Amino acid sequence: MKETIYITGHKNPDSDSICAALAYAEYKNGNGDVNAIPVRLGKINRETKFILEYFGVDAPILLETVRLSVEDLDFDKIASISPDISLRIALELMKKNNLNSLPVIDGNEQLAGIVTISDIIGAYIDVWDNGILGKSDTSIDNIIDTLSAKIITIADKTKPLTGKLLVLAMEPKSVGKYIEENDIVICGDRKDAQELAINSNISLMIVTGDVKVDEEIINLGKEKGITIISTPHDTFTTSRLITQSVPISHVMSTDNLVTFTLDDLVDNVKDQMSQTRYRSYPVIDDDNNNKVVGLISRYHLISSMKKKVILVDHNERSQSVDGLEECEILEIIDHHRVADVFTGNPIYFRNEPVGSTSTIIASILFENGRRPSKKMAGVLAAAIISDTLLFRSPTSTNVDRMILERLARIADLDVEKFAMEMFKAGTSLVGKTPQELLSQDFKTFTIDEDKIGIAQVYTMDPDSLKDMKSDLISLMEERAEERGYSIFILMLTDIFKEASEMVVVGHNKELVAKAFGKNLVNNSFYAPGVLSRKKQVVPPITNTLTNIKEL
Repeated sequence: MKETIYITGHKNPDSDSICAALAYAEYKNGNGDVNAIPVRLGKINRETKFILEYFGVDAPILLETVRLSVEDLDFDKIASISPDISLRIALELMKKNNLNSLPVIDGNEQLAGIVTISDIIGAYIDVWDNGILGKSDTSIDNIIDTLSAKIITIADKTKPLTGKLLVLAMEPKSVGKYIEENDIVICGDRKDAQELAINSNISLMIVTGDVKVDEEIINLGKEKGITIISTPHDTFTTSRLITQSVPISHVMSTDNLVTFTLDDLVDNVKDQMSQTRYRSYPVIDDDNNNKVVGLISRYHLISSMKKKVILVDHNERSQSVDGLEECEILEIIDHHRVADVFTGNPIYFRNEPVGSTSTIIASILFENGRRPSKKMAGVLAAAIISDTLLFRSPTSTNVDRMILERLARIADLDVEKFAMEMFKAGTSLVGKTPQELLSQDFKTFTIDEDKIGIAQVYTMDPDSLKDMKSDLISLMEERAEERGYSIFILMLTDIFKEASEMVVVGHNKELVAKAFGKNLVNNSFYAPGVLSRKKQVVPPITNTLTNIKEL
C-alpha cells in the first residue's frame, strides 16, 4: 500500500502556494512509491481560479486540519448485523473476526444497538423460563440454523412461536396436563407423543436424533398446519442449544450508546473514551446517511500513525495547517526567510532566494530529468509570473526568468499576453468586501515580541477602493485588537505603477511610516517602488523596531 503524503502551501493561499503544491504532487506521484495529495488551506483567489481554469487543472482539496481523525485510523471495518440474527450466529461472527462486540442496524441501516460478547454470555448464564422463545420473537429460521435442522414439513402460513418450550420426556397421559396450543415441543421417536403434540395444536415440533418421522405424523402435521423439523442433536443438546436461537434484539444494548463519526478528532475520541468503560464503539459515516462503518476501540488509538506532510511556499507554524505539531514533516520547499517550524528528524529542506517557490519546484523537476506535463508547466509558469509580478518585484531573479522561459516553451505560452489576462482577472475588486480584501492574501510575521499582520491586494484600479477605505480601516483596527497585532498593514499594490498605498493601524502604526521616511495621513502613505512584503516591508519595520528597543 502506497504511503499517503499531503503537500500543502500556506493559509490564505496565493497562486504560488497552490501551483507549487499541485506540481510537486505530480512530481512525487511520478516516482510511483507514494500517494501525494495536493491540498489547500483556504479559499482560492480569483487569480488562482483563472490560472486553474485556463490550464484545465482541478483545484487541490481543502484540508482544514492534519490532526488525526477517526477516518485516519485502522479501525475494524466490519459489516453490521441485523437485530433478528441469533445469539449463536453473533457469537460465531465475533470469534471469527476476533471482536468483542458488533453494531446492530435497523432496516434503514441506522444504528439500532450494540451486542457484546458479555451480553451473549450473560444470556447463557441467565435462567430463562420456558416462554423465552415467544417473548423474544424467535424465528423458525433461527431455530433451524441453530439446531442444524432440516425441514420435514412446514405450513404455508406458520403458526406463531408464542407458547412454552417443552421436552416430551414423560408418558403421554402426563404430557396432556402441560401441553397447550402454540407450544414448541422437543421429542424423540415416540409416535404416540408426537401424535398427542400435533393434536394439541402446537406451533413447532422438533424431532431429535435425526430419526425418521412416520408418514402418518407428517400428514397429520400438514393437515394441522404444524411445522416439523428434525435435528441431528440428542434431546439434551437440543434443549441446551435452542436458547441460542434467540435474536440478539433481546439482549443488545440500545440506550445511551456512545458513537463516533469519521470526522471526529482522535483527541476528542480519547477524552470521551476515558469517561466510559466500553470495549468498542460504533463508527458512523455522517456523509453516507449515518451508515455504520465499523467499530473503534482504545487499541486503535494507541496504534495510530502520524500524518505525513510536505510544506511548500512557507515554513512558519502560524501560516501552516492546523495540527502541524502532530504531523511528521518530510520536506520543506520555500523561498521565504527561515522561521519557526521544528522537526523531530532530519528532513529535505530547500530554501532559495528566488521570486517564487514554483521556480524551485520546476528546478527540482529539471534537475532530476523530469519534464512537467504541458498543463503543469503552464501552472508553474503562471505562479512565477504571479509571485514576481512579471519581474517587477524586487524578489525576482535571473533564475526565475530562465525557468519561466523554459516552462513557457513547454506550455506553448505567450507570457506577456497571458500575464495581462491573469492580472486583470485576479485584481478585479468588483463585489469584494472589506473582509475578503483582508483575508485573500494575508500573512502574519513575528518580530521579537511584536506580532504583525500584512494583507496585500494587487489591483490595476486602486481608486476603486476609495469609498471602502473607512470601512477597511475600522475592520483592520477591530482585527488588530482581537488578534493582538501591534501593526496591521494593508498593501494596495498597483502592479504596473510599481507602487503601494500602505494602510496601517495598530499602536505601533507610526513606526511603519517612520521606517519608510513617510508621515501617516488618514492611516496611510504612498510607497513608490514597494511591491514585496518579504523584501521591502518586513526588513525596514524589523530594523525600526529593533533600533527603538535598543534605545
